[in-house]
Amino acid sequence: MPAITRKSRTGHQQLIDVLGRHIVSGGYPVGAALPVEDRLAAQLDVSRGALREAVKALAAKGMLTTRPRTGTRVLPPEQWNHLDEDVLSWQQECEPLQLLRETGQLRRIVEPEAARLAAEHCSVDHLDVLRAVLADMEEAEARGDSAAYVEADTTFHRTLLAAGGNRLLGSLGRAIDVALRHHFAISTQTPGAIAASLPGHRAVLDAVAAGRGADAAAAVTGLITAAEREVAESPGLPAP
Repeated sequence: MPAITRKSRTGHQQLIDVLGRHIVSGGYPVGAALPVEDRLAAQLDVSRGALREAVKALAAKGMLTTRPRTGTRVLPPEQWNHLDEDVLSWQQECEPLQLLRETGQLRRIVEPEAARLAAEHCSVDHLDVLRAVLADMEEAEARGDSAAYVEADTTFHRTLLAAGGNRLLGSLGRAIDVALRHHFAISTQTPGAIAASLPGHRAVLDAVAAGRGADAAAAVTGLITAAEREVAESPGLPAP
């Protein structure tokens, strides 16, 4: 197991990171029991109290269960909170291809209807944000700043999810921020992908601003289809 390093994150979060990555990577298989508390605390060079708090945090994410006699065991991935920021980050590191695939599937299910809803209910404030962010995307493309483009692209899609006024969709957009950034960081490495995506984003904004729900949904679907193709062709696609 990797040693705990204390950088900008707290020692508590560093410990959660170490254990979480080890679980996601399969270091502790599903159903396996973690080493007894004294032994594991000694391995990680932490106090038993710190270890207990980290285990509680991972249990709250649906990754571990602790019971008398059977100890602390790893739960199946189906029970994990896959919208948790930490879980998404660990999946990005340990299961990047699966996260890319599932993010694409989620986008295809959710975003077209979110765009349709945004066209019906988008506020002036949300429209202003979408316009400003699209301008940021265009400026980033012009100066060849892919990192800034990914940041702005993520904000555009997160704002679109919130623009329909549905609070659950807004929360979903914030929750999957890590997954969206991961998806866009890979897709934008395909040559020409950034420039090619700008007209589609403009089409989404224009349709939302004009209240054309069907056009907004179609434009987002086009963006998602193009992104899936760009991910598949990306030189940054992680190896299987």
